[in-house]
Amino acid sequence: MAADMTPRKPLHIGLSLAPTWLSGDAWRRPGSNIEGLYSSDFALDLARRAEAAHLDFVFRPDVSFLPMEALETGAGFASLDPTVLMAALARETSLIGLVSTVSTTFFPPYAVARQLQSLHWISNGRAGWNIVTALQGHENFGLQAMPDADERYARAAEFTDVVRRLWASFPNEALKIDRDSGRYADASLVHPIDHEGPHLKVRGPLNLPAFGGPRIPLVQAGASSTGRDFAASVADIVFAPTPDLDAALELRRDLSRRAQRHGRQAQDVRLLPGLSLYLADTREQAREMFQQTHGRVDRARKLASIKAMVGLDLTDWPADRPITAADLPPPVATPSSRTHAGLLRRLMERESLRIDELLLRPEILSAAHWQVVGTVDDAVAQITQWSAAGAIDGFLAAPGGSVESLHCVLEQLVPRLVEAGLFRSRYTGTTFMEHLDESR
Repeated sequence: MAADMTPRKPLHIGLSLAPTWLSGDAWRRPGSNIEGLYSSDFALDLARRAEAAHLDFVFRPDVSFLPMEALETGAGFASLDPTVLMAALARETSLIGLVSTVSTTFFPPYAVARQLQSLHWISNGRAGWNIVTALQGHENFGLQAMPDADERYARAAEFTDVVRRLWASFPNEALKIDRDSGRYADASLVHPIDHEGPHLKVRGPLNLPAFGGPRIPLVQAGASSTGRDFAASVADIVFAPTPDLDAALELRRDLSRRAQRHGRQAQDVRLLPGLSLYLADTREQAREMFQQTHGRVDRARKLASIKAMVGLDLTDWPADRPITAADLPPPVATPSSRTHAGLLRRLMERESLRIDELLLRPEILSAAHWQVVGTVDDAVAQITQWSAAGAIDGFLAAPGGSVESLHCVLEQLVPRLVEAGLFRSRYTGTTFMEHLDESR
């Protein structure tokens, strides 16, 4: 049979700096370096390894609260501030993109615009903004209750517009720095934005000029209908839970349609689903690592989460009785995450799983991400299949189980994708936006 000579579109790959490889009980392994979690050196080692593999970016997710129930058995969401961390990495790396997470629900847009533009300058054009609306944490910011999803996204759209206008309010072209004439800037090019909207009032201009190069790429992870529409209107990259190929294909098509309705090109929005990777030399070793990692699953907490998301109480469910679509009650009216609840319900409708099987699925253990538990060959095969189907533009690597699994992703999986023509062998640009524009 003749080899397939169809040119393949190179993928975009990012690495999550959230220590997923230390989740569950993996942090207890010797050599996990969990003690160094709150130092910049911990993330710097990862960023340097990711840059050596020519990844597009590293990324730090973030939340603005501390879930106490998880703290006894793992670090959970305790972390350094992501933008401060990225600023620390900026001086010690030179080419890889640096994506910070900032909420539009809790923070003022002027401060966010200045903070991210500062990172862009410090990194010479490598900053990225992961725009989140947040699901929890309102008590830490003086809010009586968390706004509903539609209100959060309406504020996010206005907030993002304000930030972009602030970035444009002091254009780089205004800088003249003419020593002979004594003219530092052309003030006529710098303008207030005078914004007054339903959620925000900001005069401007920003007290920092725009970086003199490609703009800051925007990232978004909304997967509900409202979230998808917002992402399609502004995002360069979309992270979203796609636990299987059908889910990824549906999301890719929907984002393309929505982007075009917003006057954008379909390729302007790149879909990079999270990819949870438990990799080892053999499938048996990978499965053992996965089981060890999740050996102390808090059963009561997981069952409570299932009840909150889909309304089904499995507390006394018989171990040998499969859960079927007929067992599901009507959808919960106001789940904490409509996306996660929908994906869990979809799983339970499509597959008749026993309760112990359900508790080990990604819809329960994580944010319903695509998951490979196996060898590098298994991961390459799935990534190739999803890419060939046109379901993805890349992925966000979230290694699990061990430090060795993390290193396997960067030192074995990525080189195999380079060999297959699915990833770059070197950088051709120096900024984050240039990395994203490579395959266009």
